[in-house]
Amino acid sequence: MADFWVTEAMNGFGMTVQVEAELCRRQSKYQKIELYQTKKLGRLLLLDGIIQLTDFDEFAYHEMLANLPMFAHDNPRRALVIGGGDGGVLRELGRHPELETIDICEIDEEVINVAREFLPEISCGYDDPRVRVHIADGSEFVKDKPESYDVIIVDSTDPGGPGAPLFGEAFYRDMKRALRPGGVIATQAESPYLLPEIVARLNAVSKRIFRSTGYASIMVPTYPTGMIGACVAGDREDVRIPARPIPPELARQLRYYNTELHRAAFTTPNFVTRLLNA
Repeated sequence: MADFWVTEAMNGFGMTVQVEAELCRRQSKYQKIELYQTKKLGRLLLLDGIIQLTDFDEFAYHEMLANLPMFAHDNPRRALVIGGGDGGVLRELGRHPELETIDICEIDEEVINVAREFLPEISCGYDDPRVRVHIADGSEFVKDKPESYDVIIVDSTDPGGPGAPLFGEAFYRDMKRALRPGGVIATQAESPYLLPEIVARLNAVSKRIFRSTGYASIMVPTYPTGMIGACVAGDREDVRIPARPIPPELARQLRYYNTELHRAAFTTPNFVTRLLNA
C-alpha cells in the first residue's frame, strides 16, 4: 500500500502524519479506535480522530503526567490512574518501587485490548503485579473511595468525548475526597493555544478546592500546537517544587522529566499567566 496521510483537525488547528499502514480500526461502545504504522514516528494511536500518542514522543507526556505528582508528594504509597488505557502512565508509575498499589480505572476496555495487542512497549505497565484494573466510569469510581490514594492521575481524552465528566468541578471535589492527607492530583489540562477556556476553568476549579495548584507545560510535537498542559494540585505547601530527589536508578531511566524541569514547567509565558489569573 502506498503511503498516505492521517490528519487530526480541531478548533482550527491540525496535525498531519504520514503513515505506511493501518494496523487496527475498531468501534468500541464509546469511541472509534485507530492505530497506524507511521513513516517516521513509529505507531500512532487515535481515539475519535484525535491523536493520543506516537512512539516518537509519548515518553514526554507520560513521564511528566506521572512524575510531577509523584515527586510533588514526599511519600506516595497508593496511586490511581483514571483513563490512560494505553498503559503509558502505568509504565511510568511502575518505575516507583515505593508504590504499594496502583489502580487504573478505564471506561473503555477496548482501548486496553488494542494497546496490549499493538503497543507492548507502552502497555507493559499492566504486567506489574501491583496494578489492579477497573473497567468503569472514573467520575463514578472515585465517589466511594474516601481517603484512598496519595496520588490520582487523570489521563483523559478531550472534553468532547467520553472524558467529558472528568473536566467538571464535581469530579475535582470527588478526587479531593478520595485523596489521603497531603495527596496530589495531576490531570490532562489541554493547551492554552487550543482550548484556553478549559485551561482557565480547570485552574480556577483547582484553586477553589486545593491548597496549592499549578499549570505545567509539556512539549509533545505530535499534539496540535506542539504542547499540552497538566493541572497539578494538592493539599501541600507547593506542588510546583519537588518534595524529594529522584533516585539515581530512576533518573537513568527517564528521558524527559527531571528535578529542574519540574520547577521550570510551571513557569508560564505572560499570556498564560494572565489566563490563569483571570
